[in-house]
Amino acid sequence: MTKLSVNINKIATLRNARGGNLPDVIKVALDCETFGAQGITVHPRPDERHIRYRDVYDLKPKLSTEFNIEGNPQPKFIELVLAVKPHQVTLVPDAPDAITSNHGWDTITYKNFLTDTISEFKKHGIRTSIFVDAVPAMVENAALTGTDRIELYTESYASEYLTDRETAIAPFVEAAKVAREAGLGINAGHDLNLDNLNFFASRIEGLLEVSIGHALISDALYYGLKKTIEMYLKELVL
Repeated sequence: MTKLSVNINKIATLRNARGGNLPDVIKVALDCETFGAQGITVHPRPDERHIRYRDVYDLKPKLSTEFNIEGNPQPKFIELVLAVKPHQVTLVPDAPDAITSNHGWDTITYKNFLTDTISEFKKHGIRTSIFVDAVPAMVENAALTGTDRIELYTESYASEYLTDRETAIAPFVEAAKVAREAGLGINAGHDLNLDNLNFFASRIEGLLEVSIGHALISDALYYGLKKTIEMYLKELVL
């Protein structure tokens, strides 16, 4: 079964909008684990507009499931990851002013940078994943960096799913095939939700993990967090 990692950035966004510690990011993360999530994902950005660096330090000793830290590997981020030593670091090429991640790495242009960065993380026993578009050449070159996994950027799948799900999934099936042949583990994330998740998971052979935040937290406003996590886990039972 594909693992569900819950991205709690939106919880931190809500907290930061008012100040104080409501909702409590750590309590929500622990509740997600209690309700069945198999991992917690955070994406600290330089301006700390949602998850703060302090949150990352505070979360690590409290979590009992897999901890995944996403972000652009700039010096401050690298320092954070090496200090915290999560189970996985996911490298995302987002600009500092990006509202959300909106593209994968050009693994050809940035091959040397990614190779050096990944080597440093792996020296410390941290599993690495590279955020990539569903483009075979990007996947092939990701494998040359020494990364353990890729995370397929699924925004295009989610948007096209509404009109033609077979066309939407096709490039991801091909990209996943290339990844498996290259010996890479496969993660996925971005705009996956209760409508499109099961079809994606059923068609992507070897899908190890999905990271879901915005849709899941939004659904929790209607269904409650426990019920929502149970609903997402059900979509991953194939």
